[in-house]
Amino acid sequence: MRHEVISPTRAPLTESLAPQWRVPLLHLALAWAAQLALFAGDWAAMAGHWWSNSTYNHILLVPLIIAWLVWQRLPELARLTPRAWWPGLLALAGAMLVWLLGNVSGLATASQLGAVAMLPASVLALFGPRVSYALLFPLFYSVFLVPIGEELVPVLQMITADITIALTHFSGIPAEIEGVFIDTPVGLFEVAEACSGVKFLIAMVALGALIANQCFRSVWRRAAFMAASVIVPILANGVRAWGTIYIAQFQGIEFAAGFDHIFYGWIFFAVVMTILIGAGWRFFDRSVDEPAIDLAEIEGARWIAPLERITAPGWAVLVGIAALALATTAWAGAARAVEAPLPQAIVLPQVAGWEQVPTEQAWPWLPQAPGADRRLFGTYRSDSGQRVDIFLAYYGAQEEGREAGAYGEGAQPPGTEWRWLGEAPAIDGGKGERLQAVGVHPRLAMTWYRHGDWTGSSRLELKALTMRDRLLFTARPTATMIVSAEGGGEEAQAAISDFLGAVGPSGKWMDRIVGLD
Repeated sequence: MRHEVISPTRAPLTESLAPQWRVPLLHLALAWAAQLALFAGDWAAMAGHWWSNSTYNHILLVPLIIAWLVWQRLPELARLTPRAWWPGLLALAGAMLVWLLGNVSGLATASQLGAVAMLPASVLALFGPRVSYALLFPLFYSVFLVPIGEELVPVLQMITADITIALTHFSGIPAEIEGVFIDTPVGLFEVAEACSGVKFLIAMVALGALIANQCFRSVWRRAAFMAASVIVPILANGVRAWGTIYIAQFQGIEFAAGFDHIFYGWIFFAVVMTILIGAGWRFFDRSVDEPAIDLAEIEGARWIAPLERITAPGWAVLVGIAALALATTAWAGAARAVEAPLPQAIVLPQVAGWEQVPTEQAWPWLPQAPGADRRLFGTYRSDSGQRVDIFLAYYGAQEEGREAGAYGEGAQPPGTEWRWLGEAPAIDGGKGERLQAVGVHPRLAMTWYRHGDWTGSSRLELKALTMRDRLLFTARPTATMIVSAEGGGEEAQAAISDFLGAVGPSGKWMDRIVGLD
């Protein structure tokens, strides 16, 4: 009987991989799978933003772009040899620290940035510095997976309003501006949040970074194109807002609004994008058939050679990645379990020279703090007739969904007719804001935060204190206080100042309400 020996065959995908890449890629796949599983909450939150928030819909393309960037580099990568590099664990530890700080303090941007940064840090640890250098831009581009930028809306609103009023005056239309409201002969226009241009700006920065890398070799030309990718969308958005006002002077507000949504919303920014790319076209200094990376330069980089001597077995680095991830998540769980106790019932105290009275407002105003554990709202009237509205919110801990000063919280209640007009002079260290409802009801508001012995108005400082205490398992409550008065002038400022003078140190007063002093 004739016997045939059948040789085992590898799967086509495995066979197509260079031999030196097979085990390292397996290690990377295991590391990424574990990270995606352990930090799934952050990835799910980011994916939700990508899918449901129009500001971040463009991020759905970013994973495909990263895959395409890597695919471009495959011929050169196949000639390199990945080497596990244990100092890369330090970069991974840094990414996990960023995640930990965000997770324990409720700063979603930090936790999501940390979760994303773990992926390129794992590449550095498992593939080494030379391969990571070859993949530098795709690894950097992963930062665009993080849905950030909406925090710029108030600033962009004011910039757009300034550009719009300047162009309106230049075009001969008489107009007056107050904050984000522009009053013209045909009506009052508002530079709303949707008109800030943040969507186009965020998308253009991501596109600009891609074009700068793919089409330019010169660092200066790349920097110039990136600067244009920021400046041009902001200026264009101001032109768009001015165009709406200009058309309204002759065709009416309804026609201008409809034209804005149809033409400017779908066509104008596409035209601006085309013009920007077209203007940069003549300065492109990288040919289409040029390799994505310079393999000779990467192989000959002398600064990498000493670093590559610090190697470790791939499986040992993989174990280190797992240990860091498990330790980080365990620390986060223990820190989130620490919470300061608050009394079940709290009430506004009596204030000398002031009495609590029923709330009467020209236009309803009530800040929102949905994540707070305790909330108080009331109105005080002085013996001389001054009136102030007080809002207090207390948190036993700061975390996602329960954070003082979160985006959308504060003196301007979201989803209402109240609009932010601008900053106001600080009173007793508070953050002053001028608000207005339906264009005719002004209001002045001052905001303070309290955490431990600290009282101030800086959200950044509050976050830093929260991170410190949560990392050290220290339980301290956090409070927000907003004191507000109708009107935006000196009378409102005097009413708030007089009330604070009667209350005494605002931090101590907030503590007494929950029995901490």
